[in-house]
Amino acid sequence: MVDIGGKRIYVENLGCAKNQVDAEIMVNELVEAGCVAVENADDADIILVNTCGFIESARAESVETFFGLREQYPAAKVIMTGCLSQRYGKELEKELTEADGIFGNRDLSHITTLVRRIYSGERAVDLPAYPLITEESDKRGKLFNFPGSAYLKISEGCNHRCRYCAIPVIRGNLRSRPFDAIIEDAKRLIGSGIKELNLIAQDLAAYGTDQGDNTSKFLDLLQALAALDGDFRLRMLYIHPDAFPAELPALVAATPKIIPYFDIPFQHAHPNVLRPMGRMGDRETYLELVASIRAVVPDATLRSTFMLGFTGETPETVMELQRFVKEAQLDWVGSFVYSREEDTPAYKDRTAAEHKTISKRAVKWQKELEAIQEPITTQRLQRFVGTEQNVLIEELVEGEDLAIGRTPHQAPEVDGLTVVMGRNLVPGEVVRCGISRVNGIDLEAIPVGSEGLR
Repeated sequence: MVDIGGKRIYVENLGCAKNQVDAEIMVNELVEAGCVAVENADDADIILVNTCGFIESARAESVETFFGLREQYPAAKVIMTGCLSQRYGKELEKELTEADGIFGNRDLSHITTLVRRIYSGERAVDLPAYPLITEESDKRGKLFNFPGSAYLKISEGCNHRCRYCAIPVIRGNLRSRPFDAIIEDAKRLIGSGIKELNLIAQDLAAYGTDQGDNTSKFLDLLQALAALDGDFRLRMLYIHPDAFPAELPALVAATPKIIPYFDIPFQHAHPNVLRPMGRMGDRETYLELVASIRAVVPDATLRSTFMLGFTGETPETVMELQRFVKEAQLDWVGSFVYSREEDTPAYKDRTAAEHKTISKRAVKWQKELEAIQEPITTQRLQRFVGTEQNVLIEELVEGEDLAIGRTPHQAPEVDGLTVVMGRNLVPGEVVRCGISRVNGIDLEAIPVGSEGLR
């Protein structure tokens, strides 16, 4: 067996939070085999390019990143891992000869064997199947978040089968992690000083529906996590609107450890677009859901994402979506133009030429939607001015008495930030701050008791 002890490992991570968790697990596997994790590719013997294969733009970024690192570090072993490898592994094996190895995203424990094969002189390719759910590798040491925050994956894959989505192709059917394994994972993270656990899955509410009786176990899991000892908070990310648990807002209102943050990807508001997506909602139904949450949790933060240019999209459906956005007054909104993905049911809805034409129009519609939402977000943020909020400090601004952080109403990476004016701030710590003003989609704050720094 080839000894890889002392080999320095660096990960260039692309894609979603679930991909990040996979990267953290792979690094831990290699560290336990004797490798050393490094912060910079300049110092690495092994570079993992952990790719995204979800949509065309992400695939292009993944390939570009791989070739950039391959050219810059010719002496390193450069391995393509992640979703792009899983989705197109057979093609990459033939065509991407520049890669020292190709590795999928299912049984992550195989990464050590793959690296050993590479150091034995082999160009290694491994697209392993999932292991038994009870034998899945989930230990992490080095985290790729800013200090104080971590992602906690509760399930993998998806059974919803939205017609545009390649996740079932890449990740497979829903695989809920064992209840006890999630609890132990959370305990390890809390014990390491994590203040914010961000729960992730393709749909949190689907947790447990694959475990026999087709009923969701998400609320039970959420209550069990909130009951753990420690000074931490739970954030929920990604809840499918058509499966939103009616009891969830009341649980959030009654449980201080659960951040009142609801990330619900509506995707659209017109049934002529939602039905071809394989979704059941409409503008009125989704407005009722928004209102029902705010009735129970008045201070709730709501985030959503919307897709422009899908099957059935017309100027009229776009107007309906814009109307919904104005009426819903969501705190945060992301948007993207539909990517026509092979191996998905919607791929045959239109030809490549038709897709190109409507995509050009969709870019314009997306900009219009962003222009509508930005002042809504700014106005929604005004309610925090003059209040005190806990701010998780993420990084210091070099040479300034400033730090960048997030309030509970700001999720990592996707929402605005909070600029904290103060001295002796420590990344990873939570600081009580007075919110002084809104600056675009960001907040400005001063630690309580530090008025002299205004």
